[in-house]
Amino acid sequence: MLQQITRILWPVITGILIALLVLREFPELTGRTRGVELNIVDSNSFTNQTPSEDPFSYASAVERAAPAVVNIYTTTIVETRAHPLARDPIFRNFFNLPSEPHRKRLEASLGSGVIVSSNGYILTNHHVISGADDIVVELKDGRASKALVVGTDPDTDIAVLKIEMGNLPKLILTTSPGQVGDLVFAIGNPFGVGQTVTMGILSAKGRDQVGVTNYENFIQTDAAINPGNSGGALINIRGELIGINTAIFTRSGGSNGIGFAIPASIATAIMRELIDHGQVVRGWIGVETQPLTDELAGSFGINKKVGVLISGVYRKGPAAEANIFPGDILTHMNGRKVVDGRAAMNQVADLEPGTKISVSLLRDGRSVDRTIRVGQRPSSATN
Repeated sequence: MLQQITRILWPVITGILIALLVLREFPELTGRTRGVELNIVDSNSFTNQTPSEDPFSYASAVERAAPAVVNIYTTTIVETRAHPLARDPIFRNFFNLPSEPHRKRLEASLGSGVIVSSNGYILTNHHVISGADDIVVELKDGRASKALVVGTDPDTDIAVLKIEMGNLPKLILTTSPGQVGDLVFAIGNPFGVGQTVTMGILSAKGRDQVGVTNYENFIQTDAAINPGNSGGALINIRGELIGINTAIFTRSGGSNGIGFAIPASIATAIMRELIDHGQVVRGWIGVETQPLTDELAGSFGINKKVGVLISGVYRKGPAAEANIFPGDILTHMNGRKVVDGRAAMNQVADLEPGTKISVSLLRDGRSVDRTIRVGQRPSSATN
């Protein structure tokens, strides 16, 4: 009886062992891959998700903003002057030179812009269209139009263009750029390759003393901004415009992760001035300032740094008429301490011409008070 059972079990045991060996060597027969367990899902299940449902995609924000970001192409006629000898008719005749010593050539440039109204107003940078003889705006949908310059403000590097075209997209503007650390996206036409989106964070707000413009209050971002992005849009995760991309900090000519944008609130305020008046009216007192260093403070006999040094005064300007001189130290303006000259002049710029302000100065170690009637800043002034 035992021998019969043994004869029956041995083939069964042998078959089981052989099956286990086969499955060990060929695991794909079980539907599993050796060493990897994959969870595969149908990608189509994500197509209808919104950014709030999928925190790793902001395609809907870009989709809302991108149609209103345009490419700007400019051409400039440049006249080149020949050598002075080429103006001599005898010299030209001897060397068989053309009778016209001046030659003209076309220079092409590119940038970006943002449509902010359905009737065709576009925000961009002054340096994008400066000196251009012809400006063409191309939309994302392929339509193109010549643009009219409504006005420019070199002091903030803002320019406003106008195109006549129907069914225009426009970007929604927000008065608040958000918080440091918020995700932001730069949209523009870098190097002329076509519309491109880059992502980063809002790195800082209120950046000044960058040396780009006279009046600076930049948003800083590490979203890649390159040549051609100038004038393009910086948007938040809702697709709202928070800034106009303007400049990069670079030593190589490429993006180093430090880009600057003009806040949308400032850009739109400048735009309204340019549309309504053709220029931006700013207050001006006609002084140049510089920081009061320890060395300068010591040379003036001051133990500690207070205020800023007035290094220059414009002739017949408001400060000159108020008997303010180079070498005076500006300590207070309208009762408030002055700690930064650029910030103080920006405050003056926000005042209406004709406004009176009181200032306190240090002159030869004595306190001097003056009243200045604010004038209108001329376009050639630096402060």
